[in-house]
Amino acid sequence: MAALSTLILLLCAAKDVLPSSSHWKPTWPSYRVPVILPRSTLNLEKPQFDAEARLEVTSPCGPECHKSSPLPTYEEVKNYLSYETLYANGSLTETEVGIYILSNGGDGSQGKTRTKRQIYGYDSRFSIFGKDFLLNYPFSTSVKLSTGCTGTLVAEKHVLTAAHCIHDGKSYVKGAQKLRVGFLKPKLKDGSKGANITNSAMPEKMKFQWIRVKRTHVPKGWIKGNANDIGMDYDYALLELKKPHKRKFMKIGVSPPARHLPGGRIHFSGYDNDRPGNLVYRFCDVKDETYDLLYQQCDAQPGASGSGVYVRMWKRQNHKWERKIIGIFSGHQWVDMNGTPQDFNVAVRITPLKYAQICYWIKGNYLDCREG
Repeated sequence: MAALSTLILLLCAAKDVLPSSSHWKPTWPSYRVPVILPRSTLNLEKPQFDAEARLEVTSPCGPECHKSSPLPTYEEVKNYLSYETLYANGSLTETEVGIYILSNGGDGSQGKTRTKRQIYGYDSRFSIFGKDFLLNYPFSTSVKLSTGCTGTLVAEKHVLTAAHCIHDGKSYVKGAQKLRVGFLKPKLKDGSKGANITNSAMPEKMKFQWIRVKRTHVPKGWIKGNANDIGMDYDYALLELKKPHKRKFMKIGVSPPARHLPGGRIHFSGYDNDRPGNLVYRFCDVKDETYDLLYQQCDAQPGASGSGVYVRMWKRQNHKWERKIIGIFSGHQWVDMNGTPQDFNVAVRITPLKYAQICYWIKGNYLDCREG
């Protein structure tokens, strides 16, 4: 009972402070974010890297299934948020974490796939062409993984993506040890490097320039297989590059309730397999939500999984509009809605706990992760 009470305290502490209904701008809420800190790290055996990369995942557990699932205990949540770290040399560690609630000024003490097509009616996706769009924010934050998925730049050396692009729930996928991240660059007709471009050397098309990944973090909630049993709650991973990418990135943020999203919509861009070499943008309404997932019918194909789901809202403290990543596109789900099968695409929400974890992976300092 004490453990459950502690978890309830965690969830309550993470509740958002919403703007008044009279406020005409969709505004980023303020959150009290818990603190997640590493407690111990163990060395594990080197993985075999024998799993096949999956560009999409499916689950039979829909919104009602998730809503009726029992609330995890505090110890279970700690276990799910513990994580493995894979290094470029193939070594592997497991880190156990602690979860803490700090007052202001605290010091830190303690299924079955029915179809592979994920297009709903008229295909509402937009292929992004031309370097003026592809190389500019926010489209420039979308990158391609060498395993076939999409990722999003969330810091100077970090990429957020889906865990299933790296790990199938039981083993790391082939290519995970030598994982690379691809950045679209202009491919010039005359083979020049891009300096002092003239009309005779205008880009003919785009190509990928690749950067190796230094290390990868995957939450134990995915590796344990728990998320595979009922859904995709922990289908996210963070990649650290070997060198800075020198592009503008998009910050992560805690996902507001769907009813507070601008127009009830989300946006994301990815490298869908049916449009090879093209970055594909889409937006759509959120149809349903649970604490960990957003259900929507954005048109998408395998290859788009791992895309950062974002919205643009008013940042009151900075007096400006700001886009933030609030989720990670995971995959496809068939849901029984009143006896009728209905399909959705699913995104993993960045909850306050997940924000605290991912932010700590990026910053390495919980003091920089107190505001979601």
